[in-house]
Amino acid sequence: MKKIYQITDEGKKELETELTELKGRRGEIADKIAEARDYGDLSENAEYDAAREEQGLVESRIAEIEDVLLNADIIKETKSSTVHLGSKVEVKTGKKTFTYHIVGPVEANPLEGRISNESPIGVALMGKKVGDTATITTPKGEISYEIVSL
Repeated sequence: MKKIYQITDEGKKELETELTELKGRRGEIADKIAEARDYGDLSENAEYDAAREEQGLVESRIAEIEDVLLNADIIKETKSSTVHLGSKVEVKTGKKTFTYHIVGPVEANPLEGRISNESPIGVALMGKKVGDTATITTPKGEISYEIVSL
């Protein structure tokens, strides 16, 4: 059964850019492997092992991105009175205010304010309206977020 990946149009473009960059590195990695192979005995050749490992990582990331793009469901940006996938929501906890963009797990990057709809904060915010409070249980206790704007 195919997995459908929900991503924003912006996230799709970022993945396409990364895919292009990774495919561009294939030649460079092949050159590293060829150069390392010229050093001789492959069983004790650290450069060869490192180049092959890098090739494996790049090829697996290429396959992963291609799978996501092939099975992507683009999130439509719509105005709504409730938090949903694709919403940009401003929340307040105590004196601190945060702005989060609710995205699918593929695009999630909490340091950039993009949180997954499957994360504890994302789950708690989904379906809430301006003025509602979402409470998340953390190891340090409960944190309440008041929704300021959508």
